Amino acid sequence: MAGTIVADTIQDGAGNSTAMDNAIYGSAKAWVLFDGTGPTIRSSYNVSSVTRQGTGQFLVTMTNALADKNYVVVGSLVNGTTPTVNGVAFLAGSDYSGATAGSQTTTSFYFGTWAYPTTATNFPYTNVAVFR
Repeated sequence: MAGTIVADTIQDGAGNSTAMDNAIYGSAKAWVLFDGTGPTIRSSYNVSSVTRQGTGQFLVTMTNALADKNYVVVGSLVNGTTPTVNGVAFLAGSDYSGATAGSQTTTSFYFGTWAYPTTATNFPYTNVAVFR
């Protein structure tokens, strides 16, 4: 049985509330924490798989399709063994030889990880979130 809930605000048990627009548009539509050296998914929401395409190059596939491919991908990296390594995470495009700019679809996107400034690297803690 399908239905529709119409509301202006949403409230939790403690009485904290927010506008429905914040709940709908401000929440991550997908996220994943994975070990890029595997890759192995540590925890996720709406992500079915992460496939390494090469060193520092990953294809992330979402379980449920988004409405369109107009979404934002953000990421962060932690190198557990060498915390001084500076990492760069990016939605694949011109800096990723395995994908072209705008190659994301409603169900997948390419994601790259680099040790600053120019070395593709697999980080043990790679965090990615999708917002639309």
